[in-house]
Amino acid sequence: MFQSRDPYLELRSRYVMNGVALHHPVTIERGENAILYDVNGRRYIDFTCGIGVTSLGHANKELINVAEEQLRKLWHVCVMVMNYRPYVELAEKLAKISPGGSEKQVLLQNSGSEAIENAIKIARQVTGRIYVIAYENSFHGRGTYGYALAATGKYKPYKIGIDPIIPGVELIPYPYCYRCIFKQEYPECSLVCLDYLEKWFTYSRVPLERVAALVIEMVQGEGGFIVAPIDYVRELKKLLDKYGVLLVDDEVQCGWSRTGKMWAIEHYGVDPDILVTAKAIANGLPLSAVIGKKNLMEKTVPGSFGGTYGGNPVSCAVASKVVDIMLRDRLPDRAAVLGETIKKKLNELYDKFKLVGDVRGLGVMQAIELVKDRKTKEPAIDEVVKVVNKAREKGLLLLRAGLYLNVIRLHPPLTIEEENLEKGLEILEESIKEVEAESS
Repeated sequence: MFQSRDPYLELRSRYVMNGVALHHPVTIERGENAILYDVNGRRYIDFTCGIGVTSLGHANKELINVAEEQLRKLWHVCVMVMNYRPYVELAEKLAKISPGGSEKQVLLQNSGSEAIENAIKIARQVTGRIYVIAYENSFHGRGTYGYALAATGKYKPYKIGIDPIIPGVELIPYPYCYRCIFKQEYPECSLVCLDYLEKWFTYSRVPLERVAALVIEMVQGEGGFIVAPIDYVRELKKLLDKYGVLLVDDEVQCGWSRTGKMWAIEHYGVDPDILVTAKAIANGLPLSAVIGKKNLMEKTVPGSFGGTYGGNPVSCAVASKVVDIMLRDRLPDRAAVLGETIKKKLNELYDKFKLVGDVRGLGVMQAIELVKDRKTKEPAIDEVVKVVNKAREKGLLLLRAGLYLNVIRLHPPLTIEEENLEKGLEILEESIKEVEAESS
């Protein structure tokens, strides 16, 4: 039920299409760093960051100043028509901070979905191959390729009524060790899921020598903050190199310092062929990037990539400042420290409450998976909804995720004040405690 004191929810119900979901029935008026205020003046601690976007906080004054300055200079010209400084200056910065030692080139777009689509186009064009491999329980956006790649386990809502989408996409199991479909235990499993790719998939589905690229999230975002094991990723890269398959690293949600490194793949010591990023790149302005090895990007055909709005001057100027701030303030290091605080608290919740079945994550990108029974691991779907709703009533905004939507993921800004982080974690504990008591 919509609150009568919030007419904007009534307007949304009347004029915004039904296919756009609403997780929290509140209308936000303004924000200050890690705090949001609704139209009624109610205050919330934000553990959502607009789904991992506002990593430098809401209404960041340094970014506002940069945006205002660029708005007074140039709003738009289109990079396919003429060159402009913000685009090429940002491209240089992204190439220099990208992982690995090889030279890079950059394509800028508007969203993560567009960036993924272009990464696949690049892989197909430069390899001359058609097939692409992605992972079950993944998410790569809502574009055509993104829908085909994203198997998030949730046919509904992501694919209902619009499949089959595009040919040439094959899916394999992600190393979801808590729910291993091979019924193994890591690390004793000897990476049977990787064995499956080379010793079964390549014979029964598609030979790897016909595959253009494999797309992977180092930490699955919508999938529930599942962290790929380090040895899995390293052995995977060796296997892909053996067959000439490009590794496309989707850092749309897990990039930009969130895991305690600028890029999540830096935890693995692997150099991706193509890296895709968006979300936090411009702290909320529409922008995304495809960062690829120069020897690949140089092979693309002129005119086959671009777009009217991709790499908007204002978004690029803000993104350049985001890079500067993250490096200046050592935000990857801060994310690692904050992540330890969060993980310690979540482990305490695991010890206190039987509802908590698993704790996982990297940096501030932490999550808990709720289950009805730790032995059977039956997903506690309704309980997660109740926890999220109770937390909102207490002044904390949370997000769900996961194969069964039974995961609570934490997405606080990297600039969150310690007292707000601690208060948010206290509210989370209170909410779980109440729901577990009601469920027993």
